[in-house]
Amino acid sequence: MASEHEYRVQALCTGPRKGVISAEAVSRTIPFSAPPEFLGEAGFWTPEHLLVASVVSCFVSTFSGMAERSRFEFASFCLDAGGLLENESGAWRFAEIKLSPNLTLLKEADRERALRLLEKAEKSCLIARSLQCKITMSASIQIEEELVVTGAPPKAC
Repeated sequence: MASEHEYRVQALCTGPRKGVISAEAVSRTIPFSAPPEFLGEAGFWTPEHLLVASVVSCFVSTFSGMAERSRFEFASFCLDAGGLLENESGAWRFAEIKLSPNLTLLKEADRERALRLLEKAEKSCLIARSLQCKITMSASIQIEEELVVTGAPPKAC
């Protein structure tokens, strides 16, 4: 594998504080705006959402890839995340991104292995490792068998 990769993205300004991003070989564009709290339009992806989405998509890709390579089967996996912006000395920055993975396992015997894989994915996620803000994880693990017996719905993200 090459020791260097470049990912090119273009942004076209379509009005004050908004635009469209695109990338080569990616079929869809993404309209964006500054968030309403920074005088942007509501209802659009924001740079802040996109940063948190980068962490979430990287974590899910990393975890599922590790699970596949190690032949670890699970019933479902979703990840909820929140990025906390703070204003320090007049400058806004991400202070923390909180990851809340929700993993449903096929059997209880896989719980410890699942925790190890989640922790390994947290440490291996390229995007999270590239950021200066704090990344925290609080995982929820359920067993599909127990959900079937009790009739409880799986925990949603």
